[in-house]
Amino acid sequence: MNASVSVRRARPGDYAALGDITVAAYVGDGLLRAATDSPYLEVLRDVADRAASAEVLVCVDHSGTVLGGVTFVDGPGPYADVARLHEAEFRTLAVADAGRGQGAGEALVRACIARARAIEGCGLLVISTQPTMEAARRLYERLGFVRMPERDWMPVSHITLLTYGLELEPLE
Repeated sequence: MNASVSVRRARPGDYAALGDITVAAYVGDGLLRAATDSPYLEVLRDVADRAASAEVLVCVDHSGTVLGGVTFVDGPGPYADVARLHEAEFRTLAVADAGRGQGAGEALVRACIARARAIEGCGLLVISTQPTMEAARRLYERLGFVRMPERDWMPVSHITLLTYGLELEPLE
């Protein structure tokens, strides 16, 4: 991981930038089409709503510029897609073009792993990803996540999301 980036809880002043980064990443990576998927784009842009129900983290560079962010969910709830009892989840991981290759994505995932491990009784950290998100899947696998095909799901009829999980060992 690059020492010139750090992860912290998002502040209200970060919300607009992170919303723009998230929308740009999903559209730019071909995960959504701006015209046809506009309702979900508004969900992605609404960082304040996510922050009201979950923990939103940002990765910043040495000057404090937001390079990306993620939503960490500490169990079942309004922002959990696949987390069950005694599980945590992260979602809406997005990194700006300027942050790619700087370790921002890895720093955000590692922060989620650390948070999940700190939750008493949490045995699994889960994530859903699209099959086309190859770089993300490589990162998850490198960090120890394994496919959980029995938990794959379809939020809409034309999109299948792949589920990955990381079994958490209690901290000694």
